[in-house]
Amino acid sequence: MDIRKYLCDENEKPLDRMVTDGGFVGIFRTIAVVGDSLSSGEFECKLPDRTLFMDMFDYSWGQYIARAAGCKVYNFSRGGMTAKEYCEVFAAQQSMWDTAKAAQAYIIALGANDLFGLRQPVGDMSDVCLDDYTKNTDNFAGRYCEVIQRYKQISPDAKFFLLTMLSEGGDPEKDEHERLLYSHGQLMHKIAASFTNCYVLDMYKYMPVQSQEYKDNFYLHGHLNPCGYVFTAQAVMSYIDYIIRHNMKDFRRVAFINTPYADSNPVAR
Repeated sequence: MDIRKYLCDENEKPLDRMVTDGGFVGIFRTIAVVGDSLSSGEFECKLPDRTLFMDMFDYSWGQYIARAAGCKVYNFSRGGMTAKEYCEVFAAQQSMWDTAKAAQAYIIALGANDLFGLRQPVGDMSDVCLDDYTKNTDNFAGRYCEVIQRYKQISPDAKFFLLTMLSEGGDPEKDEHERLLYSHGQLMHKIAASFTNCYVLDMYKYMPVQSQEYKDNFYLHGHLNPCGYVFTAQAVMSYIDYIIRHNMKDFRRVAFINTPYADSNPVAR
């Protein structure tokens, strides 16, 4: 066996090797998923007089990851969530800043409701004060980075994985919706470059385009169906597994995260 091809084949792309058993995601014992309806296993049920939206967390891609990788996954999410609401109200109400829930890894999947619901400006890193999140601009970039900054205070050595949104196949220069999807992804890369232990899961680039065929197979009305949540879980696991295999030294001390022996202790090695 050529271990170099297994760990860091330079020709491998993030989703070339789909894992279904968690892969190296299993090195994390605790993961928190910060997100909206698609992180909450939300389903739509259309009735004659109304449409029901139900968060069924056991179907969320985070819980499929938990079962596959054998780790504990917190659903820090709810349908309709935005980074703004998360920071201002939701996280505190749901005890999601609780240090007892400090995780070794955070997967953040926010943006759809911020950009397409609230229609907040995307913003840029110029809207972020890296030393004091209270000085961040009240736009998507500022609030999103506040989430990271606050969890870095709680879990200084945690690994952060930032999800981009999927492309819908349009031209970002001609289609406003696609431009926002693309801009969101570009912002994720800028954020990851600005913080330590931050990695991008570039689903915009590497996941299938959300074509009609994709939606016919993986969607139920405006949200995912059960197969869609399983497929998303496999994609997220596979991408994180890829990142770990290609950056093994970054993850060799994961077991010490949130212990006195973590990297933030300058004498612990």
